[in-house]
Amino acid sequence: QVELVEYGGRMVQTGGSLRLSCAASGRTSSSLTIAWFRQTPGKEREFVAAINWNGGDPYYGDSVKGRFTISRDIVDNTRFLQMNSLKSEDTGVYYCAGRGPFRAYRRSPDDYEYWGQGTQVTVSS
Repeated sequence: QVELVEYGGRMVQTGGSLRLSCAASGRTSSSLTIAWFRQTPGKEREFVAAINWNGGDPYYGDSVKGRFTISRDIVDNTRFLQMNSLKSEDTGVYYCAGRGPFRAYRRSPDDYEYWGQGTQVTVSS
């Protein structure tokens, strides 16, 4: 059984930075492609970033390109989302999602089997 747990959400001021963590556990968890999605009330989950199970180039949603960076720590089986130059529109619940094992990334949340509980990010002016 795969488990994903997110950490790091909090309130931050506009223009600030924040790093979210996604700790993965379970027999196949190291072979998952991991993505970050975010959601605000009344809206669908939005693709933020993803990194394939074998590393390689990361992928980003248009609204976060140049500001967010996804990375991974293979030893700890943890993925990170570094968020810089935060804007009020970045506010939302951020979810870590897993797809796989050994499956390439997709941008639709429907393609991910495993989900964390979510962590709240609030960007205030």
